[in-house]
Amino acid sequence: MTASQAQNISILLVDDHPIVRQGYRRVLEHQGDFRVVAEADSATTAYSAFKTHEPDIVVMDISMPGASGLEAVRNIRSRSRTAGILVFSMHNEPAQVKAAFKAGANGYVTKSSEPTMLIRAIRAVARGERAMSDDIAHILAVESLAPSRSTLDDLGEREIEILRQIAAGSTKEQIAANLNLSVKTVQNYHYLVKTKTGMQTDAQLVRLAAACGLTEPRGPAERG
Repeated sequence: MTASQAQNISILLVDDHPIVRQGYRRVLEHQGDFRVVAEADSATTAYSAFKTHEPDIVVMDISMPGASGLEAVRNIRSRSRTAGILVFSMHNEPAQVKAAFKAGANGYVTKSSEPTMLIRAIRAVARGERAMSDDIAHILAVESLAPSRSTLDDLGEREIEILRQIAAGSTKEQIAANLNLSVKTVQNYHYLVKTKTGMQTDAQLVRLAAACGLTEPRGPAERG
C-alpha cells in the first residue's frame, strides 16, 4: 500500500441491516484515514459494489438473506488475489471461522468485540497482515493445540454454504439461483454433504447445521 493509500483506506461495508451499517459507518469514518466508499446488503450487491469501487478493504457480514457472506468472499477473492477482506460476524464457531479463511478472508472479528478491535483489524489487513479478534485467536489456538474433530471438517466452503441454505429452508432451485449454479450441481453438492456428514435426511442436516452454529435466530440485532 502506498503512503497516500495508507492515509485514506477505502472500505466497502457489507451487512443486511441498514441501521447496523449506519452505526459502523459513523464509527469508521470518525477515523481520519477511513472512507466508506460503498455499502451492500447481500452477497450479490457486495460483489457488484466491489467491482465498481475496488475498495482497499471489504468488511463482510456472514449471515445475509440468500447467499451468505462466505459466498461473497469466494467471489471477491476469485476476482482479486490482493483484496483485503475482513469478516465481521456474530459467529465464533470454529467451522464458520475456518470456512471464512478457506474462502479467502484475511481476517475475522466478532461483533461482540470493541469497536477499537475492528479498527485495528482493518488497519492490519490494509498492511497485508492477517487479523483476528482475541476470541477468534483463542478459538483457533485451542483448535491447534487439541483439535476437536467436527462433522463439518470434511466439507468445503461451498458445501458448508449449501448446508447453511438447506438449513434456512431454501429449495434446491433457490440455492441454485443464489449461488449461480445449476440445479443439478446443487443436487450433487447436496448428496456429497449427506455422504460426508453421514446424515440421511434434510431434517438431520438442519439439526446438524444448528448444532454447528450455521443457523441462528433472525431477530433485528441477532444476525451476523
